Amino acid sequence: MDDSEVLAALAGGESLTVEFKRHRSKSDLPESELAEAVVCLANGRGGTLLLGVEDDGTVSGFGPLPTNPQAIAALIMNRTQPNVPVEASAHDIERHIVVAITVPDMPRVVGTKSGVYKRRALGVDGRPQCLPYLPEEMLSDGLFAAGQDYAALPARGAEMNDLDPRELDRLRAMCGRDSGDEVLAALSDEEICRALRVLDTSVEPPRPTIGAVLLFGKEEALARYVPSVEAIFQARDDAERLRRSDVLRAPLLRTLDWMAERIEPFNEEQEVMVGLLRVAVPRVAPDVVREAVANALVHRDYTEMGPVRVLMSPESMTVTSPGGFPRGVNLDNLLDTSAPRSPILADAFKRAGLVDRAGRGISRMFRAQLLAGRDEPDYAASTDAAVRVEVPTADADLDMVRFVRSYADGLARDLPLDQVRVLHELRHSGRVRMSELQMALRLSATKVRTASTRLVEQGLVEQIGSGRARQYSLGPAYYEAASDRDAYVRVRSTDPVQQRQMILQYVEAYGSMTRGQVMSLCSVGTSQARSLLRDLVGAGQLVLRGERRGAHYVLPSRDGSEDEKPSAPTPQPPGR
Repeated sequence: MDDSEVLAALAGGESLTVEFKRHRSKSDLPESELAEAVVCLANGRGGTLLLGVEDDGTVSGFGPLPTNPQAIAALIMNRTQPNVPVEASAHDIERHIVVAITVPDMPRVVGTKSGVYKRRALGVDGRPQCLPYLPEEMLSDGLFAAGQDYAALPARGAEMNDLDPRELDRLRAMCGRDSGDEVLAALSDEEICRALRVLDTSVEPPRPTIGAVLLFGKEEALARYVPSVEAIFQARDDAERLRRSDVLRAPLLRTLDWMAERIEPFNEEQEVMVGLLRVAVPRVAPDVVREAVANALVHRDYTEMGPVRVLMSPESMTVTSPGGFPRGVNLDNLLDTSAPRSPILADAFKRAGLVDRAGRGISRMFRAQLLAGRDEPDYAASTDAAVRVEVPTADADLDMVRFVRSYADGLARDLPLDQVRVLHELRHSGRVRMSELQMALRLSATKVRTASTRLVEQGLVEQIGSGRARQYSLGPAYYEAASDRDAYVRVRSTDPVQQRQMILQYVEAYGSMTRGQVMSLCSVGTSQARSLLRDLVGAGQLVLRGERRGAHYVLPSRDGSEDEKPSAPTPQPPGR
Protein backbone atom coordinates (compact mmCIF):
# COMPACT_ATOMS: atom_id res chain seq x y z
CA MET A 1 0.00 0.00 0.00
CA ASP A 2 1.06 3.60 -0.51
CA ASP A 3 0.38 6.54 1.83
CA SER A 4 -2.73 7.65 -0.08
CA GLU A 5 -4.31 4.21 0.25
CA VAL A 6 -3.59 4.16 3.98
CA LEU A 7 -5.16 7.61 4.38
CA ALA A 8 -8.23 6.45 2.43
CA ALA A 9 -8.57 3.40 4.70
CA LEU A 10 -8.30 5.63 7.78
CA ALA A 11 -10.94 8.00 6.44
CA GLY A 12 -13.35 5.16 5.69
CA GLY A 13 -13.19 3.73 9.21
CA GLU A 14 -13.42 0.09 10.22
CA SER A 15 -15.43 -2.17 7.91
CA LEU A 16 -15.66 -5.81 6.87
CA THR A 17 -12.34 -5.37 5.04
CA VAL A 18 -10.53 -2.82 7.26
CA GLU A 19 -9.52 -3.23 10.91
CA PHE A 20 -7.56 -0.93 13.22
CA LYS A 21 -5.30 -2.19 16.03
CA ARG A 22 -3.53 -0.23 18.77
CA HIS A 23 0.18 -1.09 18.96
CA ARG A 24 2.04 1.33 21.23
CA SER A 25 3.79 -1.69 22.74
CA LYS A 26 3.84 -5.45 22.25
CA SER A 27 1.43 -5.86 25.17
CA ASP A 28 -1.25 -4.01 23.16
CA LEU A 29 -1.25 -6.74 20.51
CA PRO A 30 0.54 -9.99 21.36
CA GLU A 31 1.77 -12.05 18.41
CA SER A 32 -1.01 -14.62 18.92
CA GLU A 33 -3.70 -11.92 18.68
CA LEU A 34 -2.04 -10.44 15.60
CA ALA A 35 -2.26 -13.85 13.90
CA GLU A 36 -5.94 -14.12 14.90
CA ALA A 37 -6.68 -10.69 13.40
CA VAL A 38 -5.08 -11.76 10.10
CA VAL A 39 -6.96 -15.08 10.09
CA CYS A 40 -10.20 -13.17 10.71
CA LEU A 41 -9.76 -11.03 7.58
CA ALA A 42 -8.50 -13.95 5.49
CA ASN A 43 -11.65 -15.94 6.27
CA GLY A 44 -13.75 -12.99 5.14
CA ARG A 45 -12.97 -11.25 1.89
CA GLY A 46 -9.41 -10.33 2.78
CA GLY A 47 -8.62 -6.72 3.59
CA THR A 48 -6.28 -4.35 5.41
CA LEU A 49 -5.05 -4.45 9.00
CA LEU A 50 -3.60 -1.13 10.23
CA LEU A 51 -1.34 -1.35 13.28
CA GLY A 52 -0.83 1.80 15.32
CA VAL A 53 -4.41 3.08 14.96
CA GLU A 54 -7.08 3.36 17.65
CA ASP A 55 -10.57 1.93 17.12
CA ASP A 56 -11.92 5.42 16.38
CA GLY A 57 -9.34 5.97 13.63
CA THR A 58 -6.95 8.12 15.67
CA VAL A 59 -3.33 7.49 14.66
CA SER A 60 -1.37 6.67 17.82
CA GLY A 61 1.66 5.10 16.14
CA PHE A 62 3.34 1.71 15.99
CA GLY A 63 5.81 0.86 18.75
CA PRO A 64 8.36 -0.05 19.76
CA LEU A 65 10.61 1.22 17.02
CA PRO A 66 12.36 0.32 14.75
CA THR A 67 9.76 -1.31 12.50
CA ASN A 68 10.59 -4.23 10.22
CA PRO A 69 7.57 -4.97 7.95
CA GLN A 70 9.25 -8.04 6.45
CA ALA A 71 9.71 -9.56 9.92
CA ILE A 72 6.01 -8.97 10.67
CA ALA A 73 4.99 -10.68 7.40
CA ALA A 74 7.28 -13.65 8.22
CA LEU A 75 5.83 -13.91 11.74
CA ILE A 76 2.30 -14.08 10.33
CA MET A 77 3.32 -16.75 7.81
CA ASN A 78 4.75 -18.85 10.63
CA ARG A 79 1.71 -18.51 12.89
CA THR A 80 -1.05 -19.32 10.35
CA GLN A 81 -2.17 -22.63 8.85
CA PRO A 82 -2.27 -22.83 5.90
CA ASN A 83 0.24 -20.00 5.67
CA VAL A 84 -1.24 -16.60 4.84
CA PRO A 85 1.10 -14.62 2.50
CA VAL A 86 0.51 -11.05 3.65
CA GLU A 87 2.24 -7.87 2.47
CA ALA A 88 3.42 -5.43 5.16
CA SER A 89 4.59 -1.84 4.76
CA ALA A 90 5.40 1.09 7.09
CA HIS A 91 4.00 4.61 6.57
CA ASP A 92 4.60 7.99 8.18
CA ILE A 93 1.11 9.28 8.92
CA GLU A 94 0.57 12.39 11.06
CA ARG A 95 4.19 12.07 12.33
CA HIS A 96 3.50 8.54 13.54
CA ILE A 97 4.43 5.17 12.04
CA VAL A 98 1.51 3.04 10.84
CA VAL A 99 2.10 -0.54 9.67
CA ALA A 100 -0.29 -1.64 6.92
CA ILE A 101 -0.81 -5.38 6.46
CA THR A 102 -2.60 -6.43 3.26
CA VAL A 103 -4.41 -9.76 3.79
CA PRO A 104 -5.50 -11.82 0.75
CA ASP A 105 -8.92 -13.47 0.37
CA MET A 106 -7.85 -17.07 0.92
CA PRO A 107 -9.41 -19.80 -1.24
CA ARG A 108 -9.87 -22.07 1.80
CA VAL A 109 -10.48 -21.76 5.53
CA VAL A 110 -7.39 -20.75 7.55
CA GLY A 111 -6.59 -20.73 11.26
CA THR A 112 -3.73 -20.02 13.61
CA LYS A 113 -1.12 -22.65 14.38
CA SER A 114 -2.70 -22.93 17.85
CA GLY A 115 -6.07 -23.89 16.31
CA VAL A 116 -8.03 -20.61 16.51
CA TYR A 117 -10.51 -19.94 13.70
CA LYS A 118 -12.22 -16.57 13.31
CA ARG A 119 -14.10 -14.73 10.57
CA ARG A 120 -14.97 -11.10 9.84
CA ALA A 121 -18.70 -10.39 10.16
CA LEU A 122 -21.23 -7.91 11.49
CA GLY A 123 -22.04 -8.28 15.17
CA VAL A 124 -25.47 -7.89 16.75
CA ASP A 125 -24.80 -4.13 17.05
CA GLY A 126 -24.23 -3.85 13.30
CA ARG A 127 -20.49 -3.15 13.67
CA PRO A 128 -17.78 -5.28 12.00
CA GLN A 129 -15.89 -7.56 14.36
CA CYS A 130 -14.05 -10.89 14.52
CA LEU A 131 -16.35 -13.73 15.54
CA PRO A 132 -15.64 -17.42 16.18
CA TYR A 133 -15.73 -19.42 12.94
CA LEU A 134 -17.99 -22.36 13.74
CA PRO A 135 -17.58 -25.77 12.06
CA GLU A 136 -20.99 -25.61 10.34
CA GLU A 137 -20.11 -22.20 8.93
CA MET A 138 -16.81 -23.53 7.61
CA LEU A 139 -18.68 -26.37 5.90
CA SER A 140 -21.18 -24.03 4.29
CA ASP A 141 -18.54 -21.57 3.08
CA GLY A 142 -16.27 -24.36 1.94
CA LEU A 143 -19.05 -25.89 -0.16
CA PHE A 144 -19.83 -22.51 -1.71
CA ALA A 145 -16.18 -21.79 -2.49
CA ALA A 146 -15.84 -25.19 -4.13
CA GLY A 147 -19.05 -24.74 -6.13
CA GLN A 148 -20.58 -27.69 -4.26
CA ASP A 149 -24.32 -27.84 -3.57
CA TYR A 150 -25.09 -29.14 -0.08
CA ALA A 151 -28.11 -30.99 -1.47
CA ALA A 152 -25.81 -32.95 -3.81
CA LEU A 153 -23.74 -34.44 -0.96
CA PRO A 154 -24.28 -38.18 -0.46
CA ALA A 155 -26.37 -39.19 2.55
CA ARG A 156 -23.96 -41.91 3.68
CA GLY A 157 -25.86 -45.14 4.29
CA ALA A 158 -29.21 -43.86 3.02
CA GLU A 159 -31.29 -46.06 0.70
CA MET A 160 -34.40 -45.51 -1.40
CA ASN A 161 -36.57 -46.99 1.34
CA ASP A 162 -35.51 -44.04 3.55
CA LEU A 163 -37.71 -41.88 1.30
CA ASP A 164 -41.43 -41.56 2.02
CA PRO A 165 -43.59 -42.59 -1.02
CA ARG A 166 -46.30 -40.17 0.15
CA GLU A 167 -43.89 -37.25 -0.24
CA LEU A 168 -43.04 -38.31 -3.79
CA ASP A 169 -46.79 -38.48 -4.48
CA ARG A 170 -47.11 -34.99 -3.00
CA LEU A 171 -44.57 -33.74 -5.57
CA ARG A 172 -46.46 -35.50 -8.38
CA ALA A 173 -49.68 -33.78 -7.34
CA MET A 174 -47.94 -30.39 -7.30
CA CYS A 175 -46.36 -31.01 -10.71
CA GLY A 176 -49.78 -31.94 -12.12
CA ARG A 177 -51.09 -28.43 -11.50
CA ASP A 178 -51.03 -25.65 -14.10
CA SER A 179 -47.69 -24.18 -13.05
CA GLY A 180 -45.92 -27.47 -12.36
CA ASP A 181 -43.75 -29.71 -14.54
CA GLU A 182 -46.14 -32.35 -15.88
CA VAL A 183 -43.24 -34.55 -17.03
CA LEU A 184 -42.22 -35.26 -13.43
CA ALA A 185 -45.78 -36.27 -12.52
CA ALA A 186 -45.54 -39.35 -14.74
CA LEU A 187 -42.14 -40.63 -13.52
CA SER A 188 -41.29 -43.39 -11.04
CA ASP A 189 -39.73 -42.62 -7.66
CA GLU A 190 -36.18 -43.29 -8.85
CA GLU A 191 -36.72 -41.41 -12.11
CA ILE A 192 -37.95 -38.36 -10.17
CA CYS A 193 -34.82 -38.42 -8.01
CA ARG A 194 -32.62 -38.70 -11.10
CA ALA A 195 -34.46 -35.82 -12.80
CA LEU A 196 -34.05 -33.62 -9.71
CA ARG A 197 -30.33 -34.58 -9.38
CA VAL A 198 -30.82 -35.93 -5.86
CA LEU A 199 -29.55 -39.44 -6.57
CA ASP A 200 -25.89 -40.44 -6.12
CA THR A 201 -25.21 -42.44 -9.28
CA SER A 202 -21.51 -42.96 -8.50
CA VAL A 203 -22.45 -46.06 -6.49
CA GLU A 204 -24.48 -49.14 -7.35
CA PRO A 205 -27.32 -49.25 -6.63
CA PRO A 206 -27.75 -45.44 -6.71
CA ARG A 207 -28.42 -43.90 -3.31
CA PRO A 208 -30.26 -40.75 -2.16
CA THR A 209 -28.35 -37.55 -1.54
CA ILE A 210 -28.96 -35.04 1.24
CA GLY A 211 -31.32 -33.23 -1.18
CA ALA A 212 -33.48 -36.35 -1.58
CA VAL A 213 -33.76 -36.68 2.19
CA LEU A 214 -34.68 -33.00 2.53
CA LEU A 215 -37.40 -33.28 -0.09
CA PHE A 216 -38.81 -36.76 0.53
CA GLY A 217 -37.13 -38.31 3.59
CA LYS A 218 -38.95 -40.11 6.38
CA GLU A 219 -38.72 -38.41 9.76
CA GLU A 220 -36.14 -40.88 11.09
CA ALA A 221 -33.98 -40.32 7.99
CA LEU A 222 -34.17 -36.55 8.48
CA ALA A 223 -33.13 -36.93 12.12
CA ARG A 224 -30.17 -39.06 11.06
CA TYR A 225 -28.89 -37.20 7.99
CA VAL A 226 -30.17 -33.59 8.34
CA PRO A 227 -30.81 -32.92 12.05
CA SER A 228 -31.01 -29.17 11.43
CA VAL A 229 -34.46 -29.52 9.82
CA GLU A 230 -37.12 -27.88 11.99
CA ALA A 231 -40.04 -25.49 11.46
CA ILE A 232 -41.95 -23.47 14.05
CA PHE A 233 -45.26 -21.65 13.60
CA GLN A 234 -46.39 -19.11 16.19
CA ALA A 235 -49.25 -16.63 16.43
CA ARG A 236 -49.61 -13.71 18.84
CA ASP A 237 -52.57 -11.46 19.64
CA ASP A 238 -52.76 -7.68 20.20
CA ALA A 239 -51.53 -8.10 23.78
CA GLU A 240 -48.48 -10.08 22.60
CA ARG A 241 -49.93 -13.26 24.10
CA LEU A 242 -48.97 -16.48 22.36
CA ARG A 243 -52.11 -17.97 20.87
CA ARG A 244 -50.46 -20.90 19.09
CA SER A 245 -47.05 -22.52 18.88
CA ASP A 246 -46.46 -25.63 16.75
CA VAL A 247 -43.25 -27.46 15.85
CA LEU A 248 -42.65 -29.78 12.87
CA ARG A 249 -39.67 -31.80 11.67
CA ALA A 250 -40.62 -32.99 8.21
CA PRO A 251 -39.47 -32.88 4.57
CA LEU A 252 -39.71 -29.56 2.80
CA LEU A 253 -42.81 -29.97 0.61
CA ARG A 254 -44.85 -31.22 3.54
CA THR A 255 -43.53 -28.37 5.71
CA LEU A 256 -44.66 -25.79 3.14
CA ASP A 257 -48.21 -27.22 3.12
CA TRP A 258 -48.19 -27.43 6.93
CA MET A 259 -47.22 -23.75 7.25
CA ALA A 260 -49.88 -22.66 4.75
CA GLU A 261 -52.57 -24.52 6.71
CA ARG A 262 -51.58 -22.80 9.95
CA ILE A 263 -51.29 -19.33 8.45
CA GLU A 264 -54.73 -19.44 6.80
CA PRO A 265 -56.91 -19.09 9.98
CA PHE A 266 -54.94 -15.99 11.00
CA ASN A 267 -55.02 -14.43 7.53
CA GLU A 268 -58.25 -12.46 7.87
CA GLU A 269 -59.75 -10.58 4.95
CA GLN A 270 -60.82 -6.99 4.45
CA GLU A 271 -63.63 -6.11 2.08
CA VAL A 272 -63.75 -3.22 -0.37
CA MET A 273 -66.48 -2.17 -2.78
CA VAL A 274 -65.36 -1.79 -6.42
CA GLY A 275 -68.37 -0.50 -8.27
CA LEU A 276 -71.12 -2.95 -7.41
CA LEU A 277 -68.71 -5.75 -6.50
CA ARG A 278 -67.50 -6.63 -3.03
CA VAL A 279 -63.83 -7.66 -3.16
CA ALA A 280 -62.06 -9.59 -0.36
CA VAL A 281 -58.45 -8.57 0.38
CA PRO A 282 -56.51 -11.03 2.60
CA ARG A 283 -53.99 -9.72 5.13
CA VAL A 284 -51.23 -11.55 3.24
CA ALA A 285 -51.69 -12.46 -0.42
CA PRO A 286 -51.37 -16.22 -1.16
CA ASP A 287 -48.41 -15.52 -3.49
CA VAL A 288 -46.61 -13.72 -0.67
CA VAL A 289 -47.23 -16.54 1.83
CA ARG A 290 -45.94 -19.16 -0.58
CA GLU A 291 -42.89 -17.22 -1.73
CA ALA A 292 -41.83 -16.10 1.75
CA VAL A 293 -42.07 -19.55 3.31
CA ALA A 294 -40.67 -21.38 0.26
CA ASN A 295 -37.69 -19.01 0.11
CA ALA A 296 -36.96 -19.66 3.79
CA LEU A 297 -37.06 -23.44 3.28
CA VAL A 298 -35.03 -23.46 0.05
CA HIS A 299 -32.41 -20.80 0.79
CA ARG A 300 -31.70 -21.43 4.48
CA ASP A 301 -28.30 -22.81 5.47
CA TYR A 302 -28.83 -26.45 6.45
CA THR A 303 -25.31 -26.71 7.83
CA GLU A 304 -26.48 -24.47 10.71
CA MET A 305 -28.80 -25.57 13.49
CA GLY A 306 -32.00 -23.64 14.11
CA PRO A 307 -35.59 -23.60 12.84
CA VAL A 308 -37.39 -21.80 10.07
CA ARG A 309 -39.82 -19.68 12.07
CA VAL A 310 -43.10 -18.03 11.01
CA LEU A 311 -44.71 -15.57 13.43
CA MET A 312 -48.18 -14.15 12.77
CA SER A 313 -49.19 -10.99 14.63
CA PRO A 314 -51.82 -8.31 14.03
CA GLU A 315 -49.14 -6.08 12.44
CA SER A 316 -47.11 -8.50 10.34
CA MET A 317 -46.12 -11.97 9.20
CA THR A 318 -42.44 -12.47 10.05
CA VAL A 319 -40.41 -15.30 8.47
CA THR A 320 -36.91 -16.05 9.80
CA SER A 321 -34.43 -18.63 8.49
CA PRO A 322 -30.90 -19.60 9.65
CA GLY A 323 -27.92 -18.32 7.69
CA GLY A 324 -27.45 -14.90 6.14
CA PHE A 325 -28.09 -13.99 2.51
CA PRO A 326 -26.25 -16.18 -0.03
CA ARG A 327 -23.02 -14.60 -1.24
CA GLY A 328 -23.63 -11.88 -3.76
CA VAL A 329 -27.07 -10.96 -2.36
CA ASN A 330 -27.68 -7.92 -0.15
CA LEU A 331 -30.41 -5.41 0.69
CA ASP A 332 -29.53 -3.21 -2.30
CA ASN A 333 -29.76 -5.87 -5.02
CA LEU A 334 -32.37 -8.13 -3.43
CA LEU A 335 -34.99 -7.43 -6.13
CA ASP A 336 -32.65 -8.00 -9.06
CA THR A 337 -30.34 -10.84 -7.98
CA SER A 338 -31.07 -14.55 -7.83
CA ALA A 339 -28.29 -16.61 -6.22
CA PRO A 340 -29.78 -19.68 -4.49
CA ARG A 341 -27.66 -21.32 -1.82
CA SER A 342 -28.82 -24.70 -3.22
CA PRO A 343 -29.66 -24.64 -6.95
CA ILE A 344 -30.90 -28.24 -6.63
CA LEU A 345 -33.55 -27.42 -4.01
CA ALA A 346 -34.52 -24.22 -5.86
CA ASP A 347 -35.00 -26.19 -9.08
CA ALA A 348 -37.18 -28.78 -7.32
CA PHE A 349 -39.48 -26.07 -5.95
CA LYS A 350 -39.66 -24.37 -9.36
CA ARG A 351 -40.60 -27.61 -11.13
CA ALA A 352 -43.26 -28.22 -8.49
CA GLY A 353 -44.72 -24.81 -9.40
CA LEU A 354 -44.11 -23.43 -5.90
CA VAL A 355 -41.79 -20.52 -6.71
CA ASP A 356 -41.12 -18.27 -9.66
CA ARG A 357 -39.25 -20.09 -12.45
CA ALA A 358 -37.38 -16.94 -13.48
CA GLY A 359 -35.92 -16.44 -10.00
CA ARG A 360 -37.97 -13.28 -9.41
CA GLY A 361 -39.95 -14.51 -6.42
CA ILE A 362 -39.03 -11.59 -4.16
CA SER A 363 -40.11 -9.13 -6.86
CA ARG A 364 -43.46 -10.95 -7.02
CA MET A 365 -43.80 -10.63 -3.25
CA PHE A 366 -43.19 -6.87 -3.41
CA ARG A 367 -45.69 -6.46 -6.25
CA ALA A 368 -48.40 -8.51 -4.53
CA GLN A 369 -48.01 -6.52 -1.31
CA LEU A 370 -48.16 -3.13 -2.99
CA LEU A 371 -51.09 -4.00 -5.24
CA ALA A 372 -52.94 -5.19 -2.13
CA GLY A 373 -52.53 -1.70 -0.69
CA ARG A 374 -49.90 -2.60 1.91
CA ASP A 375 -46.28 -1.67 2.53
CA GLU A 376 -43.38 -3.59 1.00
CA PRO A 377 -41.81 -6.65 2.68
CA ASP A 378 -38.96 -5.48 4.93
CA TYR A 379 -35.63 -7.37 5.06
CA ALA A 380 -33.79 -4.70 7.09
CA ALA A 381 -33.57 -6.86 10.25
CA SER A 382 -31.56 -9.58 8.44
CA THR A 383 -28.08 -10.28 9.78
CA ASP A 384 -25.06 -12.38 8.94
CA ALA A 385 -26.66 -15.20 10.98
CA ALA A 386 -30.25 -15.13 9.73
CA VAL A 387 -32.52 -13.76 7.02
CA ARG A 388 -35.65 -12.11 8.38
CA VAL A 389 -38.49 -10.70 6.30
CA GLU A 390 -41.37 -8.80 7.88
CA VAL A 391 -44.52 -8.64 5.75
CA PRO A 392 -46.86 -5.85 6.95
CA THR A 393 -50.48 -6.95 7.52
CA ALA A 394 -52.01 -3.67 8.72
CA ASP A 395 -55.24 -2.42 7.15
CA ALA A 396 -54.96 -2.05 3.39
CA ASP A 397 -55.01 1.25 1.51
CA LEU A 398 -58.42 0.63 -0.06
CA ASP A 399 -57.96 3.38 -2.66
CA MET A 400 -54.94 1.49 -3.99
CA VAL A 401 -57.01 -1.71 -4.08
CA ARG A 402 -59.79 0.04 -6.01
CA PHE A 403 -57.17 1.43 -8.40
CA VAL A 404 -55.75 -2.05 -9.03
CA ARG A 405 -59.21 -3.55 -9.62
CA SER A 406 -60.47 -0.72 -11.81
CA TYR A 407 -57.64 0.80 -13.81
CA ALA A 408 -57.88 -0.15 -17.48
CA ASP A 409 -59.83 -3.33 -16.69
CA GLY A 410 -57.19 -4.59 -14.28
CA LEU A 411 -54.11 -3.79 -16.36
CA ALA A 412 -52.52 -2.27 -13.26
CA ARG A 413 -51.48 -5.82 -12.40
CA ASP A 414 -49.11 -5.64 -15.38
CA LEU A 415 -47.43 -2.37 -14.39
CA PRO A 416 -43.67 -2.91 -13.91
CA LEU A 417 -42.67 -3.19 -10.27
CA ASP A 418 -40.70 0.08 -10.32
CA GLN A 419 -43.84 1.94 -11.43
CA VAL A 420 -45.97 0.29 -8.74
CA ARG A 421 -43.38 1.28 -6.12
CA VAL A 422 -43.40 4.90 -7.33
CA LEU A 423 -47.21 5.01 -7.12
CA HIS A 424 -47.13 3.60 -3.59
CA GLU A 425 -44.53 6.12 -2.43
CA LEU A 426 -46.44 9.05 -3.93
CA ARG A 427 -49.65 7.77 -2.35
CA HIS A 428 -48.06 7.92 1.10
CA SER A 429 -45.71 10.90 0.74
CA GLY A 430 -47.66 13.23 -1.56
CA ARG A 431 -45.55 15.53 -3.72
CA VAL A 432 -41.98 14.22 -3.89
CA ARG A 433 -38.73 15.12 -5.68
CA MET A 434 -36.93 12.56 -7.83
CA SER A 435 -33.97 12.48 -5.41
CA GLU A 436 -36.37 11.64 -2.57
CA LEU A 437 -37.87 8.81 -4.64
CA GLN A 438 -34.36 7.47 -5.28
CA MET A 439 -33.57 7.43 -1.57
CA ALA A 440 -36.90 5.96 -0.45
CA LEU A 441 -36.95 3.19 -3.08
CA ARG A 442 -33.19 2.48 -3.30
CA LEU A 443 -33.34 2.92 -7.05
CA SER A 444 -30.97 4.64 -9.46
CA ALA A 445 -31.83 8.01 -10.97
CA THR A 446 -32.29 6.31 -14.35
CA LYS A 447 -34.82 3.81 -13.03
CA VAL A 448 -36.80 6.46 -11.14
CA ARG A 449 -36.83 8.76 -14.18
CA THR A 450 -37.95 5.95 -16.51
CA ALA A 451 -40.73 4.76 -14.20
CA SER A 452 -41.96 8.29 -13.46
CA THR A 453 -41.96 9.34 -17.13
CA ARG A 454 -44.04 6.32 -18.12
CA LEU A 455 -46.54 7.00 -15.33
CA VAL A 456 -46.79 10.65 -16.41
CA GLU A 457 -47.56 9.50 -19.97
CA GLN A 458 -50.42 7.36 -18.64
CA GLY A 459 -51.84 10.19 -16.56
CA LEU A 460 -51.25 8.29 -13.32
CA VAL A 461 -48.62 10.78 -12.15
CA GLU A 462 -48.25 14.53 -12.63
CA GLN A 463 -44.93 16.34 -13.04
CA ILE A 464 -44.65 19.73 -11.36
CA GLY A 465 -41.80 22.06 -12.25
CA SER A 466 -38.60 21.19 -14.09
CA GLY A 467 -34.92 20.58 -13.52
CA ARG A 468 -33.80 19.98 -9.96
CA ALA A 469 -37.03 21.50 -8.66
CA ARG A 470 -39.10 18.88 -10.51
CA GLN A 471 -41.62 17.09 -8.30
CA TYR A 472 -44.12 14.29 -8.83
CA SER A 473 -47.58 13.65 -7.42
CA LEU A 474 -50.44 11.29 -8.22
CA GLY A 475 -52.43 12.32 -11.28
CA PRO A 476 -56.14 12.40 -12.11
CA ALA A 477 -56.14 8.97 -13.81
CA TYR A 478 -55.06 7.36 -10.53
CA TYR A 479 -57.86 9.00 -8.50
CA GLU A 480 -60.37 8.24 -11.26
CA ALA A 481 -59.50 4.54 -11.08
CA ALA A 482 -59.50 4.65 -7.27
CA SER A 483 -63.05 6.11 -7.36
CA ASP A 484 -61.93 9.12 -5.31
CA ARG A 485 -62.09 12.21 -7.54
CA ASP A 486 -62.55 14.45 -4.49
CA ALA A 487 -59.09 13.43 -3.26
CA TYR A 488 -57.50 14.78 -6.42
CA VAL A 489 -59.30 18.08 -5.94
CA ARG A 490 -58.13 18.25 -2.31
CA VAL A 491 -54.56 17.52 -3.31
CA ARG A 492 -54.57 20.15 -6.05
CA SER A 493 -56.49 22.78 -4.06
CA THR A 494 -53.39 24.05 -2.30
CA ASP A 495 -50.43 24.30 -4.65
CA PRO A 496 -46.85 24.95 -3.50
CA VAL A 497 -47.11 28.70 -4.18
CA GLN A 498 -50.07 29.01 -1.82
CA GLN A 499 -48.41 26.75 0.75
CA ARG A 500 -45.22 28.81 0.75
CA GLN A 501 -47.26 31.99 1.17
CA MET A 502 -49.11 30.46 4.15
CA ILE A 503 -45.78 29.55 5.77
CA LEU A 504 -44.34 33.03 5.31
CA GLN A 505 -47.47 34.64 6.75
CA TYR A 506 -47.29 32.33 9.76
CA VAL A 507 -43.61 33.09 10.45
CA GLU A 508 -44.26 36.81 10.02
CA ALA A 509 -47.07 36.61 12.59
CA TYR A 510 -45.39 34.35 15.16
CA GLY A 511 -41.65 34.76 14.55
CA SER A 512 -40.65 31.17 13.85
CA MET A 513 -41.96 27.84 12.62
CA THR A 514 -40.96 24.17 12.88
CA ARG A 515 -41.34 21.45 10.26
CA GLY A 516 -44.08 19.81 12.34
CA GLN A 517 -46.04 23.06 12.32
CA VAL A 518 -45.69 23.23 8.52
CA MET A 519 -47.10 19.69 8.24
CA SER A 520 -50.08 20.66 10.36
CA LEU A 521 -50.73 24.04 8.72
CA CYS A 522 -50.49 22.78 5.13
CA SER A 523 -51.84 19.24 5.71
CA VAL A 524 -48.75 17.69 4.11
CA GLY A 525 -46.39 14.85 4.95
CA THR A 526 -42.78 14.97 6.12
CA SER A 527 -41.26 14.95 2.62
CA GLN A 528 -43.49 17.75 1.37
CA ALA A 529 -42.87 19.91 4.45
CA ARG A 530 -39.12 19.43 4.09
CA SER A 531 -39.32 20.34 0.39
CA LEU A 532 -41.34 23.53 1.03
CA LEU A 533 -38.93 24.73 3.71
CA ARG A 534 -35.90 23.91 1.58
CA ASP A 535 -37.32 25.99 -1.29
CA LEU A 536 -37.96 28.95 1.01
CA VAL A 537 -34.46 28.77 2.50
CA GLY A 538 -32.94 28.48 -0.97
CA ALA A 539 -34.85 31.55 -2.09
CA GLY A 540 -33.56 33.50 0.91
CA GLN A 541 -37.06 33.96 2.35
CA LEU A 542 -36.41 31.89 5.49
CA VAL A 543 -33.35 31.07 7.59
CA LEU A 544 -32.80 27.77 9.45
CA ARG A 545 -31.78 28.09 13.09
CA GLY A 546 -30.97 25.31 15.57
CA GLU A 547 -30.42 21.59 15.02
CA ARG A 548 -32.52 18.42 15.31
CA ARG A 549 -35.36 18.93 17.78
CA GLY A 550 -34.41 22.57 18.19
CA ALA A 551 -34.51 23.30 14.44
CA HIS A 552 -36.84 26.13 13.44
CA TYR A 553 -37.20 28.66 10.65
CA VAL A 554 -37.27 32.46 10.92
CA LEU A 555 -37.42 35.46 8.60
CA PRO A 556 -34.05 37.02 7.66
CA SER A 557 -33.71 40.66 8.70
CA ARG A 558 -31.93 43.32 6.73
CA ASP A 559 -29.03 43.61 9.20
CA GLY A 560 -28.39 39.85 9.10
CA SER A 561 -29.98 39.04 12.46
CA GLU A 562 -33.33 37.37 13.04
CA ASP A 563 -36.17 38.85 15.02
CA GLU A 564 -37.97 35.95 16.65
CA LYS A 565 -41.27 36.50 18.32
CA PRO A 566 -42.24 34.40 21.32
CA SER A 567 -43.60 30.90 21.06
CA ALA A 568 -45.85 30.19 18.13
CA PRO A 569 -49.00 28.18 18.70
CA THR A 570 -49.28 24.84 16.91
CA PRO A 571 -51.71 25.29 14.01
CA GLN A 572 -54.65 22.91 13.92
CA PRO A 573 -55.57 21.03 10.74
CA PRO A 574 -58.61 22.34 8.86
CA GLY A 575 -61.92 21.37 10.43
CA ARG A 576 -60.68 21.41 14.06
